[in-house]
Amino acid sequence: MKQKKGLDKVTIAFIAPAFIFFTLFIIVPTISSVYYSFTSWDGISPNVKFIGLANYKEIFSSARFGNALKNTVILTVFISICENVMALVLALIVDNVRWGKNAFRSAFYLPVLVSGIVSGFIWKIMYNYNFGTFNTILKNIGLEDARQDWLGNTSLTLIMIGLVLIWKGAGYYMIIYLASLQSVSTDLLEAAQIDGATAIQRFRHITIPMISGAFTINFTLSLINGLKVFDQINVMTDGGPGFTSETLVYLLYKVGFNEGRQGFGTAVGIMLLFIIIILNTLQQKFLRSREVQM
Repeated sequence: MKQKKGLDKVTIAFIAPAFIFFTLFIIVPTISSVYYSFTSWDGISPNVKFIGLANYKEIFSSARFGNALKNTVILTVFISICENVMALVLALIVDNVRWGKNAFRSAFYLPVLVSGIVSGFIWKIMYNYNFGTFNTILKNIGLEDARQDWLGNTSLTLIMIGLVLIWKGAGYYMIIYLASLQSVSTDLLEAAQIDGATAIQRFRHITIPMISGAFTINFTLSLINGLKVFDQINVMTDGGPGFTSETLVYLLYKVGFNEGRQGFGTAVGIMLLFIIIILNTLQQKFLRSREVQM
């Protein structure tokens, strides 16, 4: 039988809509963004002035960019570690409870369904100095002096935003850990128990290696999500106090849309893209090398 070569009309008809959509909304904007990063443009005017590498030179000499990069790294590392630890703890709770497994799973996953804007507003109210939940509790238990301006204290701002992100995201990663935990061989665990291994030893030497694939997935997702945080910062602090909570994504937004420097903002976006690619590649290489082949 003679094998057909190339694509027939039916195949092209099915591929064309997705290809056109991908080209118009992914490829074209990406190419145009690279071009605009070499220009001085306000995002509205038809006059686009080509300025070469001026935007990138400003990036490497800008204290504001350095501050935003530092905030991004701190926030990303904080939520990547804490979010995964919390998610693993929640997954272990759900996996080991005898009754109400579905209730626990639903309760832990519920914050994931809350939008970033709504979660930001909720926690901003809870952090309020005068009537917020945390300060009210401290006052009622006699620790009034421990009350804080949680979002106004420059040493606490990033941590407070990070806690919101952990609360919202841990349930999602919990589902991935839970699915991986349920695939761990009970025969191995029982054999280790018979040999005298403690629960901690079984968890360290059997469970963790067996769910290493879940670690790779979750740390990759939390890394990317940490690097592109926007909603909560926009609602809770607007990058403040000062520039204390301004991340790279928020810097891109502020200079591109509020300050009318679309060219510089696009250059920041291109730099963020390279940072994500580099960090994700390094993390993938590190985590993949520790995965157990089943």
